[in-house]
Amino acid sequence: MNSPSTFDVIVIGGGHAGCEAAAAAARSGAHTLLLTQKLETIGEMSCNPAIGGLGKGHLVREIDALDGLMGRLGDKAGIQFRLLNRSKGAAVQGPRSQIDRRLYREAMQAELARTPNLTLMAGTAEGLILDDDRVCGVTTGEGVAIRAGAVVLTTGTFLNGVIHCGEERTPAGRRGDAPSTGLAADLYDAGLLMGRLKTGTPARLDGRTIAWDRLEMQAADDVPVPFSFLTDRIDLPQIACGITHTTQATHDIIAANLGESAVYGGHLTGRGPRYCPSIEDKVVRFADKTSHQVFLEPEGLDDPTVYPNGISTSVSPETQMAFLRTMPGLESVEVFRFGYAIEYDYVDPRELTPMLEVKRRPGLFLAGQINGTTGYEEAGSQGLIAGLNAARLASGASQIQLGRDQAYIGVMIDDLVTRGVTEPYRMFTSRAEYRLTLRADNADQRLTPLGIELGIVSSERAARYGAKAAALTEASALVRETTFTPKEAQVLGITVNPDGQRRSMRDLLAYPGVDLSAFVGAYPVITNWPAAVREQVEIDAGYAVYLDRQAADAQALRREEALALGHEIDYAAIGGLSNELREKLSLVRPTTLGQAGRIEGMTPGALTALLSHVKRSAKADNVAA
Repeated sequence: MNSPSTFDVIVIGGGHAGCEAAAAAARSGAHTLLLTQKLETIGEMSCNPAIGGLGKGHLVREIDALDGLMGRLGDKAGIQFRLLNRSKGAAVQGPRSQIDRRLYREAMQAELARTPNLTLMAGTAEGLILDDDRVCGVTTGEGVAIRAGAVVLTTGTFLNGVIHCGEERTPAGRRGDAPSTGLAADLYDAGLLMGRLKTGTPARLDGRTIAWDRLEMQAADDVPVPFSFLTDRIDLPQIACGITHTTQATHDIIAANLGESAVYGGHLTGRGPRYCPSIEDKVVRFADKTSHQVFLEPEGLDDPTVYPNGISTSVSPETQMAFLRTMPGLESVEVFRFGYAIEYDYVDPRELTPMLEVKRRPGLFLAGQINGTTGYEEAGSQGLIAGLNAARLASGASQIQLGRDQAYIGVMIDDLVTRGVTEPYRMFTSRAEYRLTLRADNADQRLTPLGIELGIVSSERAARYGAKAAALTEASALVRETTFTPKEAQVLGITVNPDGQRRSMRDLLAYPGVDLSAFVGAYPVITNWPAAVREQVEIDAGYAVYLDRQAADAQALRREEALALGHEIDYAAIGGLSNELREKLSLVRPTTLGQAGRIEGMTPGALTALLSHVKRSAKADNVAA
C-alpha cells in the first residue's frame, strides 16, 4: 500500500497530455498521482473547442485503439461531427468534431475520478527531487516531498508562461492560472537545450449578438462518424457553425495597430505555429489578400460563447473590438473575453529518447507542448506513450516505442526526437511515408493487439476487437480466395479484360464503382458481416497494390532500424562526418541506423561512414571477446 507521499508514477499537469498520461500509467497497474494546480480545470480545452481533423483525427483513433480517453470522451461531447476529405481516399480522411467544452471537461473529470490506481491532487509542482541525476519525485509549493519511480511532466504553456495582450504583459500559464517557474529552473539547471515558442487565442464572442441569419452556415454530417471504435452511435444534438470573413476594413485596422501585436511590436521572440497564424501574421504575410475565412464555432449546446476560428490575436482589446465589428454578421458583436498571445519555454525534443524520457534526467518523461508540439491530439498521444513508459520504467519492464510504419504517434515522436522543432509541431498525413497503411479506419487493427499485450486495454474493448478481428479474418479469406473468370465477372456486372485470367474478389473490388453488393447474390454470407468489416474489406481491396508495396518498404525499414547504435559512440572520432553532423549525432544519440538516417542534414556518405564505424567496432569487440 503506497503512502500519500509515495507513488509509482507522478504526472504533473491536468491538460490533455497529463490526462492521457495519468490514465495510461494507471491502466498499466502503476499507483499514479495526477498533480495539477486546480482540479476543476482538469480536461479543460484551453483553445478551440474541437478535436480531430486531418492527421489529428488519425492520432485520436490511435489513442482510442490503445484504450486512451480522448476518442470516447470526444464522442460524449461532440456537437458537430464531420468526416474531412470524405470525397478522397480513406488514407487522408480525418474525423473531426466541435466539442461542448463543459461536457468534455466534466466527462474527463468523471472518468479520471473513477479510474483505479489513480489519485488526483490539487497543488503546484515547484521542483524535481534527484538521486544523482535520476528524477525520483517532486516537491510542491506547499513544501511536500512526493517520491515516485518516474515523473511525467506535461506543463503545456505554463513553463515560464507570459500572456501578451496589447501593452499588457502577465506571467501566466493561461488566463487566470499562474505560470510554472520552479520546474523551468530545474530544467535549465540540467543543462537541457531549451527555447521559447508562442501560440495565441482569439476573442470569445457572445453568440446572442451575432447576426446568424446573415451568415453562411456549415452543418454537421447527416450520419456522424464517431472517434472511438467502441461508440455505436452519437446521441447528442448536432449543431451548425457559421462562416464569416475579414474585410479590407479589418485589415486596415490591424495594419494601423501592428505595434500593439506581441510579435510585430517586438515584445516576444518565440515562434508561433505556421499552420495556425495570428490575424496579424495573415495581414502581413498575405498582404495581397483582402479577406480571410473565419469559422464561428459554438462552444456548447447551452453556452452562448462562440469561438471565432482564424483570428487569434494579441492586439489591444480596443483594437480587437474595432476589427471584429468590420466583419459580416459581427457588426454589433459583444465580447466575453479578448484574445491574447502566450509565450512559454519548451525543451528541445532531441533531448529525449524515443520513449520520451529525458536522456540527462532518467526517470523524467515529457509530453505535450513542453516538447514543442501544438494541439490537443499531439499532446494526448505523447501523454499516453509517456505515461505508459513511465509506468513500465517504475515496474522494471522494458519501455515501448512505436515505429513510423506502425502509427502516426510513432511518426510524430520520431520526428520530434530526431529532428527537433523550430516552430510548434503539428501532425499532417503528409508527414507519414506509410500513410496508406496508417489510416484512421484501421487504427484498432494496428494497435489494439499491442495494447492487449501490454495490459492497458479493457476487457470490453478486447472482446469487441476480438469479435471484429475474427469476422475480418473470415471476410478477408473469402475475398482473397474466391476467384472469377472474366465471363463470371461479366455476369456480376463487372467488366474486365477478356484475357482468360482469373481474378480474386479482392482484385475486382479494386475496380472503380465495384463494392461488396455486387457479390451478395452469389455469396449471401456477406450480408452477415458487420458494417465495419464490410467497409474495411472494401478499403483494403482498393489499396491492395499499394499496401503490398508499402509492406515491402516497411520490412526494409525494420531491417535498417534493427541495427542498433550504442549510446557510447564517440561521434567526434568518426571520419567522414562534418562538424555539424557530429554535433547533431551527439545531441540526438540515435538508437538505430534508421533514426540516424532521418537526422536533418544526414548524407548517404555520412551514413556509410557511420555504418562502417559501427561494423568495425562490432568486429573489434568480437575479436576481444
